[in-house]
Amino acid sequence: MKTSDFYFDLPENLIAQTPLKDRSKSRLMVVNREDETIKDDVFTSIVSYFQKGDCLVLNDTKVIPARIFGQKETGAVVEFLLLKRLDDTTWETLVKPGRKAKEGAVFSFGDGEMTGEIIGFGEEGSRLIQFSFEGIFEEVLDRLGTMPLPPYIHEKLDDPARYNTVYAKYDGSAAAPTAGLHFTDELIETLKKQGVYIAYVTLHVGLGTFRPVKVDDVLAHKMHSEFYTLNEENAEIINRAKQNGGRIITVGTTSTRTLETIADENGNVKAQQGWTDIFIYPGYQFKLIDGLITNFHLPESTLIMLVSALANKPLIMRAYENAVASSYRFFSFGDAMLII
Repeated sequence: MKTSDFYFDLPENLIAQTPLKDRSKSRLMVVNREDETIKDDVFTSIVSYFQKGDCLVLNDTKVIPARIFGQKETGAVVEFLLLKRLDDTTWETLVKPGRKAKEGAVFSFGDGEMTGEIIGFGEEGSRLIQFSFEGIFEEVLDRLGTMPLPPYIHEKLDDPARYNTVYAKYDGSAAAPTAGLHFTDELIETLKKQGVYIAYVTLHVGLGTFRPVKVDDVLAHKMHSEFYTLNEENAEIINRAKQNGGRIITVGTTSTRTLETIADENGNVKAQQGWTDIFIYPGYQFKLIDGLITNFHLPESTLIMLVSALANKPLIMRAYENAVASSYRFFSFGDAMLII
C-alpha cells in the first residue's frame, strides 16, 4: 500500500481559514457504507441520523496556548510548540529553527518570567525542555502562549475559544479534535432527549494525529504516541450501549483511535489510561466503532487512511472527489462527514 494511493488534488482555496460564526451551520456529507451512497446535508441535521440507544463518543481534551517564543542570550528567538507533558516541568516540543535549540541551551520566556533548558531529544527531532517558573504552569502559559493553529491556516483567529469544542474540559492538546467543533450544547442536549448516550474519552492531541507521512510504503510509517484516558463512568456507558445493540459513533479520528486502542476483541472497554500510537489504515478490523463523524482531511495523511479503513477506499476517494467538486471546506475549520 503506497502513500500516493491516498492522493487527491485539493485546491488551496478549499482549506478553511476561519470558523463559521455558527458552529453547527457547516455542511455535512453522509457516506453510507452499506449501500455506498453519498448524500449532501447540513450539520444541524446530524440528530436525524441517530437512533435511541446509540452512543456518541466525544474527545473532551482542551487545546492549550501551546505556542511560545523563547529568547537565547544571543538574542535569537526560537518558537516552541508544546507536544507532550512528560512531568510537572518537562515537555516534549517541536522547535523552529531547531539548529538553535541544542542540548544545554537556555531560553527566556516573557522577559524572564519563565526559563527553559534543552535537556535532550525526543521523537522525530523534537526537543525535551525543562521549564523553571514561579506559580502554576498553566497560568504562566496563559500569559505567554498563543493558540497553536495549524500552519495551513493563515488568518488570525479572533476568538481563541473557537479552536476548542464546547465540551472541552481537560488541558493538554497541541491541536483541536476538530470534528467536535461543529457541535453546540443545544445539539448535544437534543441527542440526549432522543435517548442517545453521550460518552467522553480524553486523548491529548499531539504530533501523532497530524504528523505527515514521509515514506512511500504506508506500513513503514510510525505514529507518535499520545496520552489517553477513559474513566469508569464512560466505559460503562459505552459498554451498556453496545450490549443493548446501540451503535458506537465516534466524533473524530482521535476518539476512534482511543477506543480502538482500549477495546478488547469482543468490543468491550474498561477504564484505563496510557499512551497510544495505533495506526489505522485499510485492512484494519475495527473492534468497537460503528460510525464516525469527521472533517475532510489532507491528501496522503494518516487521517484519510483511517476513514478509508472504516468505509472502503474507493468509496472514500469518490466522496472526496465529490467534496472538491462541490467546494466543501476542508480540515480544521471545514465541513463535516458522517460515515455510517
